[in-house]
Amino acid sequence: MLGAGANGASIGADLTKAGIDVVLIDQWPEHVHAMRTRGLLIEMPDETLQLPVRAYNLCEVCTFKERFDVVLLVTKAYDTQWSCQLIEPYLKADGLLVGVQNGMTVDVIAEVVGPERTIGCVIEISSMMFGPGVVQRHSPPSRSWFAVGGIDPAAAGRETEVADLLRHVGTVEVVEDIRAAKWMKLVSNATTLVTTAILGLPMLEAVKLPGMRELMLRSGQEAFDTGEAIGHKVLPIFGLTQDDMRQTNRVVEKLLDTLLAGFVLPHTKTTVLQDWIKGRRSEVNELNGLVVAERARLGGTASVNAAVIKMALRIERGELKPGPQNLKALEELAGG
Repeated sequence: MLGAGANGASIGADLTKAGIDVVLIDQWPEHVHAMRTRGLLIEMPDETLQLPVRAYNLCEVCTFKERFDVVLLVTKAYDTQWSCQLIEPYLKADGLLVGVQNGMTVDVIAEVVGPERTIGCVIEISSMMFGPGVVQRHSPPSRSWFAVGGIDPAAAGRETEVADLLRHVGTVEVVEDIRAAKWMKLVSNATTLVTTAILGLPMLEAVKLPGMRELMLRSGQEAFDTGEAIGHKVLPIFGLTQDDMRQTNRVVEKLLDTLLAGFVLPHTKTTVLQDWIKGRRSEVNELNGLVVAERARLGGTASVNAAVIKMALRIERGELKPGPQNLKALEELAGG
């Protein structure tokens, strides 16, 4: 596990519990120290899991003597390239590097380790972590979902190796077009992650504010339309079926309602809001920013996503604080 934040730690704990030989690597020294001394504490709605794990600091990677069969990369999208470069010398010649991330990172991974060793992954786990060694996991394995797929014929059939691992963590589907599946997740991310974070509220609170649901759906629709214009297929995610995708004018709404009903709790804050609470940079440029960039490349605009980026970057520069008071300004920037 390269990246043992809330989601990475949750995955690592489940794999360790299943008896798999797992190494967790993270860049937060206090978190690594807590895992080493107390183990991992995973708090779920109906169960609390505490178990010892093998945890290492990022700076200790250079001491490793053995190579890994599989590396699950659970980092921010913007950390993909250097993370892959760091771990590539420790990946077996026939090993696999799996991008368990938001964003369209699969080709960045392939550039470093080769497409034959690259597996893309869509992840849907809701979790939060604000203290070292302790994860609040809001979607236990019964309500966690993954899709995996390769991008090169040389990796054909090896998706099942990753799927077999991740089935200890949640439901897993093997897909033929992982890029399209990851874009569908980006549609969901563009709908929810940054939009609700700007209001400083858990998702289920934010969506109830007058006008907010409509704005979120517009943001997601821009991402959906952009994906179609690029040529990505409309694929079901989150356990939905192809029949659920037939009404393409309702796909974004279906994704939103499925996410809110099945994967989050009333107090679940998005990963972006968690980043801001911790004073960290978010993935807004890799999510909403990618929608705007791709739309511009095609000769169009994505006004809602552009407004989301503008507000988010003002928050990251310290010019604004997340809060419901930002909704009016966001609506005005988005127009329409």
